[in-house]
Amino acid sequence: MSPRPAPAPLLIACALGIEQLALRGRGHGTPGGPVTVLRTGMGSAAAERSVTRMLADPALGEAAVLATGFCAGLASGMHPGDLVVAGETRDPRGSVPCAGTELLVKELVRTVPGRTVHTGPLTGSDHVVRGHERSALLATGAIAADMESAATLLAAVRTGERPVAAVRVVVDAPEHELVRIGTVRGGISAFRVLRSVLPAFYEWHRSLLLPRR
Repeated sequence: MSPRPAPAPLLIACALGIEQLALRGRGHGTPGGPVTVLRTGMGSAAAERSVTRMLADPALGEAAVLATGFCAGLASGMHPGDLVVAGETRDPRGSVPCAGTELLVKELVRTVPGRTVHTGPLTGSDHVVRGHERSALLATGAIAADMESAATLLAAVRTGERPVAAVRVVVDAPEHELVRIGTVRGGISAFRVLRSVLPAFYEWHRSLLLPRR
């Protein structure tokens, strides 16, 4: 009997130290394979560079990639602590479809009960979105914006065929703008939600593992 192939790994990418801190040691579920939480640094260039470098490692060559962290909600009625599951990520270079969106929504509803989960396009921005910019981005069909998800997933699919996804926690929204993350109630609420999502990520990964060649 031939040995059972090793499961494909999962790479979870976030930009900020506070996001990485939230994701550390909070997985009460069982991973479907080796899990790496990568802090990329802020901005699309840093995200693309960090993810491309990590996926060049043969140990991560077939990794599933999930971008996560905080985001700006674009639609009226969104609140800090709401979750956004991207159907696709977008930036000026194009869009990347996400895998297993319905599964992620189901698992997040189960894992973080009481939190609203939004689905739709997640758009990239080269700066923190404020004020009237939200309505302009909402008019494109996007429901949330952040600085790294689009670049993360674009880098991931350029390096090889793999499942990718993006899940973000709303840290501010049209009626709830923040000045600084972690100093007001909205930021604290988003941090607490991000601490709780790893079991849903593990279920997504387990269900969408790539077959080994």
